[in-house]
Amino acid sequence: IGGAMITVNCQSSIRIENSGLAIYFDPLKIAERHDANYIFITHSHWDHFSPEDIQKAVNESTIIVAPRDVYDKLAETGFDANKLRCVQPNDELDLDGVHVQAVPAYNIDKDFHPKANNWVGYVVTINNAIYYIMGDTDALPENENIRCDTLFIPIGGTYTMDATEAANFTNRIRPATAIPTHYGMVVGTHDDFVKFKSLVDTGINVVEKIKLD
Repeated sequence: IGGAMITVNCQSSIRIENSGLAIYFDPLKIAERHDANYIFITHSHWDHFSPEDIQKAVNESTIIVAPRDVYDKLAETGFDANKLRCVQPNDELDLDGVHVQAVPAYNIDKDFHPKANNWVGYVVTINNAIYYIMGDTDALPENENIRCDTLFIPIGGTYTMDATEAANFTNRIRPATAIPTHYGMVVGTHDDFVKFKSLVDTGINVVEKIKLD
């Protein structure tokens, strides 16, 4: 997509390779590669923060970006503090070759992802391509003005927005490409993907996740 290689493994385990950079989001059930330039963690739930899988991706120069609770756990378990970056919603970082904005990710009418936890999604710009990785969240009004080329959006319901809510949000922000996530493992099925795709405007390219690892 846009010259980038994108893999969605399971849940929100995403790998983007662009301009010689390998970038991971919430790695889970991945192959051992030790090729990560950057790893971004959205929040501390087990299906997004897997220290075992982080170890499969890191090397001596990997930078890990995470919200406070994950940052603290990584520091406690021996990760080099010089290679960790702590973020909260609305923070911005300029890393080598990558601009990062942390954005809010929380539930509006359920308690799984409280706003007070300061968990995040990420808007990442690499070589003028903008990727929005939403994390576990509902459709938040404060995120509707985000512009991106590729949107990674949860659709499984229960813990996040469902397929209908996700399609409505996608139609509001109008990315070039939408890749649904967070279905098919804990909650959500292929039927949710089918429903999501049917409700997204025809001008938006909807891509089903493909496991390549």
